[in-house]
Amino acid sequence: MQRLRVTVLDLVGKGSSRSVWQKLMVPNFASIMPQVIGVWCEELGHVARVECYTGSEDLRAIVSEDTDILFIAAFTHAAQFASAISNFARQQGIVTVLGGPHARSYPENARRYFDYVLGFTDKTVVEEVLRERAPHRPLGRRIAAKRQPAHLPGVRERWKFIEQTVSKAPGIKIVPMIGSLGCPYTCSFCIDSTVDFQPMGYDQIREDLRFLLATVKRPRVGWHDPNFGMRFDKTMDAIEDVVPPGRIDFAAESSLSLLSEKHLQRFKRNGFKAILPGIESWYSCNEKSKSGRATGMEKVKQVSDHVNLILSYIPYVQVNFVLGLDEDEGSEPFELTKRFLERSPGAFPGYSFLTTFGESAPLDLELQQQNRVLPVPFHFLNNNRATNVRCRNYTMMSLYDHVIDLRRYSFSPRAVARRLRANRGALTRGLNLVRALSSEGVGRIRYDRSLRRHLAMDPVFGAFLEGKSRRLPDFFGNQIRRDLGPMWEWLPSEALSHDVDTSPESRTRLYGVDRGRDYATA
Repeated sequence: MQRLRVTVLDLVGKGSSRSVWQKLMVPNFASIMPQVIGVWCEELGHVARVECYTGSEDLRAIVSEDTDILFIAAFTHAAQFASAISNFARQQGIVTVLGGPHARSYPENARRYFDYVLGFTDKTVVEEVLRERAPHRPLGRRIAAKRQPAHLPGVRERWKFIEQTVSKAPGIKIVPMIGSLGCPYTCSFCIDSTVDFQPMGYDQIREDLRFLLATVKRPRVGWHDPNFGMRFDKTMDAIEDVVPPGRIDFAAESSLSLLSEKHLQRFKRNGFKAILPGIESWYSCNEKSKSGRATGMEKVKQVSDHVNLILSYIPYVQVNFVLGLDEDEGSEPFELTKRFLERSPGAFPGYSFLTTFGESAPLDLELQQQNRVLPVPFHFLNNNRATNVRCRNYTMMSLYDHVIDLRRYSFSPRAVARRLRANRGALTRGLNLVRALSSEGVGRIRYDRSLRRHLAMDPVFGAFLEGKSRRLPDFFGNQIRRDLGPMWEWLPSEALSHDVDTSPESRTRLYGVDRGRDYATA
């Protein structure tokens, strides 16, 4: 096989940005799979480099520099940015490959702009792409493994790619690790809800931690598991076998159901400094929150007591909510969240709009069948900048009225001061203050207010977000143009919009046959 020059591009940013939070922390959000692809390419005899785009790098220089094939990993909010990069690369004679959440969520749309679109990806899939390395126009080839890989290269194998990425972070540097794939929970809006839970090897965890202790003076590790600690005792045994107390700081996303006091004691003993549990709703998702049949204010009290218990063991806690779910109605869910913040002032609230992502989760196709999905450009589908779902019990204006009111309450000077007083440690206080004052807090309120004004004053904008028109409002188009910067000129004009129907029937209508099935690897 020809020795190829492979570039793997991890799109952590979706365009240029001057956000303080982004400059401080975004390099730490680099994905693991682009690093894994880099390792596999080298093991297959090729020259690989992994570039993490954080918002300031010169993409045209990266892509045009000695590249035969370009792998791009992107979430849906970076899809239009990725399409522009792919178009630019193709003009240079480079074959392009898309992987990551967007490729799984909107594979048929992605085939218009990439030569290959990958679903579940293992080393065999990568080898097939590199062996063939052929332009596929006008529709790219879709390839997928049957399931997630059973093993991933560890920290030692990925280290040169990890090191160059975390070096971009000016202060806090977090090494990405993973202990499991998939999720045992069945939240209908989640991309992992239909992926079988699969623990990775515990010996690999031990080896990764030994390597870090020998390489980094005081490592910080961020676990990328959808729900860390599902095999709690075995995972913690692996950590305790290797890591002396106080030598590594850990952060993880977990569920309240796993955070019993017994587990919290062990977390604290083993250096866990940050936990991100999902509350999601005051009326559902009780399996994850370990709240039994409690709903409403009863659930608020129960969950608040639990979160305060967590804060007594772990200094940094972010709690996550989904806004606009079908079970929500009126002001009550938002007022209940305020009551929760009063009872648990030390927790940082993370708010996400109900958002559908193509065909990635069971709820997505259900909402399409109900004709409730809006053609909001991919660029805004990061769970925060817009919702692409017509809510069952809210107009778009009333939803934004409630959301703005909740954010104003959550990040008011009084609420921020209460949070800082309840927090322990300079790092926790510093992170929460920066988040509250940057694009995560005050900036997001400013953005939501701007969107709400356009809803009230711009008939085109209102008709688009109420599902009455497909005409793209200038509000969206202008932001995409600004964010993409120099890459805007390479964005295909048709890539500004997409078909919200991702069902097999839609694929047959568009392409004559269900090409997704034809191209999937058996």
